[in-house]
Amino acid sequence: MKKTVEIRRFVVVGLLYNIEDKIIKLRSRIARACTRSCRDLAEVKVIAVTKNFSSAVVRDAIQCGLRDFGENRVREVYTKYKELDDIRPLIRLHFIGHLQTNKVKDALETVDIIHSIDTLRLAQVINERAAKKAPVLIQVNVTGEETKYGFSINEIGTAVSQISRMPNIEVLGLMTVAPLVADPQDVRPVFIRLKKLNTSYGFKELSMGMTDDFEVAIEEGATMVRIGRAIFGERS
Repeated sequence: MKKTVEIRRFVVVGLLYNIEDKIIKLRSRIARACTRSCRDLAEVKVIAVTKNFSSAVVRDAIQCGLRDFGENRVREVYTKYKELDDIRPLIRLHFIGHLQTNKVKDALETVDIIHSIDTLRLAQVINERAAKKAPVLIQVNVTGEETKYGFSINEIGTAVSQISRMPNIEVLGLMTVAPLVADPQDVRPVFIRLKKLNTSYGFKELSMGMTDDFEVAIEEGATMVRIGRAIFGERS
């Protein structure tokens, strides 16, 4: 039994050091992107995407200094972070996936910020069920891809106008998921367009950029980058 415990401890410590090393490299890349775009490093928030990773991995990431975490599924949020009740006040939990209206109640009870308001109906349900102002971002499908959620460029003006007037919602900014491309430079126009929209509405937060394209996103104004693989490696 003692031998099993020792082996388990070795694995956990190894994982911790692996995450710490990845975070150091990630922050260095973010710093360089900020330097290239004449931005303050403090303007960029890393949201560690922990989908399919255990609560133990989240604990390790917290120990390495991360405080913002993103999840895609309400059920996983609930079960995983129930195991982290003792340190829940230390972190901010972001919901970054597609949110079904029948999951809104659970989401409002477990997360701090919802990044993916993609329909007026979803916004209305959140407004009806929120006990206090719910911080959200409005998702924009900049390129009009059929496989992605979000308001189109033609719809976003009306969406922002209507959602911003809902009394129990606080719109922080816009969010997008860029197309998957071989060269991150190819999605720069997507980020440029979303940044212009975000600025035109006077929003402060801009959620765009993931492991494959976050440097370009930062150069074009992202304040939140959603990073999974560059911190935790490939998901099983």
